[in-house]
Amino acid sequence: MTHVSDRIAQLSPSETLAMSQKSAELKAQGIDVINLSVGEPDFFTPDHIKEAAHKAIDNNFSFYSPVPGYADLREAIAGKLKRENALDYTLNQIVVSNGAKQAVCNVLLSILNPGDEVIVPAPYWVSYVEMVKLAEGVNIIVSAGIDQDFKITPDQLEAAITPRTRALILCSPSNPTGSVYSRLELEKLADVIARHPDIMVLSDEIYEHINYVGDHQSIAQFEAIRDRVVVINGVSKAYAMTGWRIGFIAAPLWLAKACNTLQGQYTSGAGSIAQKASVAAFSGNQACVREMRDAFLRRRDLVVKLCKEIPDLKINVPQGAFYLFPEVDAYFGRSAGHYTINDAAGLAMYLLETAHVATVGGAAFGAPQCLRLSYATSDANLVEAISRIRQALSALQ
Repeated sequence: MTHVSDRIAQLSPSETLAMSQKSAELKAQGIDVINLSVGEPDFFTPDHIKEAAHKAIDNNFSFYSPVPGYADLREAIAGKLKRENALDYTLNQIVVSNGAKQAVCNVLLSILNPGDEVIVPAPYWVSYVEMVKLAEGVNIIVSAGIDQDFKITPDQLEAAITPRTRALILCSPSNPTGSVYSRLELEKLADVIARHPDIMVLSDEIYEHINYVGDHQSIAQFEAIRDRVVVINGVSKAYAMTGWRIGFIAAPLWLAKACNTLQGQYTSGAGSIAQKASVAAFSGNQACVREMRDAFLRRRDLVVKLCKEIPDLKINVPQGAFYLFPEVDAYFGRSAGHYTINDAAGLAMYLLETAHVATVGGAAFGAPQCLRLSYATSDANLVEAISRIRQALSALQ
């Protein structure tokens, strides 16, 4: 037998990981590539978190961890949710997983039956639609363009709902756009969900602390739908811990139990040392979070300023995360040398091969007219990268 299952055959490879791999291959050849494709902070994990990991090793936390996570980590998460978000969850409502990516997948596999529909606002993170496919669900894409700051409206949400709708996936602050839903915007979306009692909301809040417009707002705060909201978060972005692979859900008890059962059968508990480090992340001094957020804000302002100086790029100002998502379709149909730009993927490859800057085409995010740039790198790298991009784009006629 040489063929894979239909389940796997229908999945698309991660465009972001693929572009990061291509840039790594060029670097290995000695080419000076600036990677703006990767979605991770460039900072090192703060020292007090690393010290907690060392202590856990010394204390021999080298055995299987409980499937839903150590009690002290779930207590730290519950404390964080109460302290920062005014949300009350018991330990049994929290399940720790191998990154927020697994947390999202756990929920979808636990609530979807074949043919169930999931509303996915576009632009979206690349893995949402693939996870829905894996769970044999149906993606209902609702597009929001740059003119509405990439945020869907209540009317768009209402129009997308059918008797088969089972879930809405919401990401704020957003990957790939950096858009942030305000409290009022979330309240209006919650009002729509409240009228449809069979719909769950997956609220991906992994970029919660990389927010430039004030306090984070969660759709879980609205009482009318609270028992149908799953908060998804983790340590990757706020604490520069992408490789530690710790995410979590805070969910209605029935769903937390279901995810616990599922996870118990295919990964069991997350890594013991990473869990102990995460206790320190959630419970320790949060100054590191603010310092990284301030650095990202400075970089955001720098990248927006530089990109606005490039002709024919349509730019909005992201309010969170560390991505810029310009419209680049004005360059489609233009040529330079043997390159003809037909779409954003082609433009991304052109920039990689001629300017040696890695970006990601927007089609993977449900917005084929756009390009994603991550500004999670140094100021010097950003200045050089945008200069190279500007020069490469100016060569297209």
